[in-house]
Amino acid sequence: MPPRIKICGLTRVEDLELAVQAGADALGLVFYPPSPRCVDLPTATCLARAAPPLVSVVGLFVNAAPAVVRATLAAVPIHLLQFHGDEDEAYCRQFDRPYIKAARVRPGIDLVQYAAAFPSAQAILLDAFVDGYGGGGKVFDWSLVPRALAKGMILSGGLDADNVGEAVRRLRPAAVDVSSGVEASKGIKDAGKMRAFVAAVRAAG
Repeated sequence: MPPRIKICGLTRVEDLELAVQAGADALGLVFYPPSPRCVDLPTATCLARAAPPLVSVVGLFVNAAPAVVRATLAAVPIHLLQFHGDEDEAYCRQFDRPYIKAARVRPGIDLVQYAAAFPSAQAILLDAFVDGYGGGGKVFDWSLVPRALAKGMILSGGLDADNVGEAVRRLRPAAVDVSSGVEASKGIKDAGKMRAFVAAVRAAG
């Protein structure tokens, strides 16, 4: 089975529809105000309602106040939460919603130990360690990923159509997550890049 594919950082309904047409399994909405891909609640609601059945809508948060997450869940039909900051497991599971926990990979991090700290997570997402959180378009050293982690791993960090095939063949992740690698500009997706990305994942899977 090829990895599942999440296209993140969507800000326009037309891009979301193109992502679905390209073959995305999951669609990511960013609720982190410093990000150029952040969407407000009315926009997010329109985007989430445009998602077809059986395509997951993922809400990304970074160190958000619990009240903010709850208000977002009350307004937007989100299937899965993604926590990209310094949240602990008790924080992540308080919302009674499936969640993904991101790990920012750099030398010295014990990813097996990190994953063990989040036993209730649906998956651990591996991203590059950059200033700020997410969307940096940086590839991390894939040799830092232990094979024991691959089964429930989502691979992110600087992926695009040119390198995702190698990443899939080397690491065999459960899913891959792309944002900047399929963009024309920050928050604006490129239909051709999305199609090429999906094709590369499927060819490698």
